[in-house]
Amino acid sequence: MIIDSHVNLHAPQFDDDRDAVIARAREAGVGLMVEISDKLSTFEATHGLAMAHDDIWCTVGAHPHEAKDHADLTVDRLIELAARPRVVGIGECGLDFHYDLSPRAIQAEVFRTHIHAARQTGLPLVVHTREADDVMAGILAEEQVDGPFRFLMHCYTSGPELAEKTAELGAWFSVSGIATFKAAAEVREIVAAMPADRIIVETDCPYLAPMPHRGRRNEPAYVTHVLDKLGEIRGWSRDEAEARTTDAFFTLFDRIPRPAGA
Repeated sequence: MIIDSHVNLHAPQFDDDRDAVIARAREAGVGLMVEISDKLSTFEATHGLAMAHDDIWCTVGAHPHEAKDHADLTVDRLIELAARPRVVGIGECGLDFHYDLSPRAIQAEVFRTHIHAARQTGLPLVVHTREADDVMAGILAEEQVDGPFRFLMHCYTSGPELAEKTAELGAWFSVSGIATFKAAAEVREIVAAMPADRIIVETDCPYLAPMPHRGRRNEPAYVTHVLDKLGEIRGWSRDEAEARTTDAFFTLFDRIPRPAGA
């Protein structure tokens, strides 16, 4: 089964042809997609997509760029929204010190709120991190001591040290179209060292279109290029890459029933 673990189909880039994009994904063999929440103001659109399509599920959360507008977000509110049908994860959340669109202290506080919700619900946490390796490692390690929770390092492009530390904490990792970029040799080296049973794939569409579509709007149908690159990096056949990522996905997102034969 081909799965795109991270799509943003609610984004305005898809307003003119959203249904066609979803249809192309299915034609390309994509059997399941996870629609990601980036802020609570768009959660109804995110959740609506999951409710309207049998092959789309969703998360609830606030991206670190949006943390400044979610400083009063509570664990109880996330838990309430996570109890809705077809919500299967908490996030996207985390730290982004590259753009610093929200104050770093608020990013960290809102991130911890998401962690506490993931711990209490048992749902996996979808983690965004950029240029915040040391702080991210510290928060994840501290919070794991307080109580275990499962988490996914989405679209991993940070350094090898953080990859190693989070792998030791039990992280899953998702590989995106960045792995296909010519200049992404370090990313490919890190992908080669990731735990084989905790790797999944994503597009992060409409962003980060893989080769040969780089520079265009990304869409879920292109996740097949990411899967092929992952197989090349790891020395896996296409069938093996598909089987391994499918197993890893359903182990992490265990609220989603695994279809027979998948």
